[in-house]
Amino acid sequence: MNVVILGSGRGSNAEAMLRAQAEGRLGRAQVTQIFSDREGAGILELGPRFGVAANFLDAAPYKTKLDGAAEQAYIAALSSCAPDLIVLAGFMRVLKMPFLAAFEGKIINLHPSLLPSFPGLDAIGQAWRRGVKITGCTVHAVTLDVDGGPILDQAAVRVEEGESLEALTGKMHAAEHALLPAVVARLSER
Repeated sequence: MNVVILGSGRGSNAEAMLRAQAEGRLGRAQVTQIFSDREGAGILELGPRFGVAANFLDAAPYKTKLDGAAEQAYIAALSSCAPDLIVLAGFMRVLKMPFLAAFEGKIINLHPSLLPSFPGLDAIGQAWRRGVKITGCTVHAVTLDVDGGPILDQAAVRVEEGESLEALTGKMHAAEHALLPAVVARLSER
């Protein structure tokens, strides 16, 4: 399974996938390309460390979505990779048609909440401020409904009494780093 990762930030979830791949825990999946919409993003530094192509791909002029010429550039770049699976690992742009149509059924996202609870931005903070006792992370198929596609798997994280947002965030990242590679490995065996 040829996997392409899209990310906008430091790339800790992409790194978890690449470590799993290096350790033989990614099933039949092989990450072959990383793209970032942010020049200089930490995720791009992972490519050379793990022997995977990593490139900045400009998504201007919009900050929160892919549209117009940028969307077409992304479609062309990803199509040239012939991905079987596109993993959104901290990619902070909303995807819509025609991007979704070009890769129908091939895009998954990792979201830091137990969807359908706390969709959108700052999901960990939303859960923490709400005072929930259990939160977690979700891997779901990407559809037009932002954070609303079919759920593929989830991992629960207990929120301890008096726990800081920083401590909860650390626990959430650990859960994400375990869940995402496991889901990709399972999908690769289908």
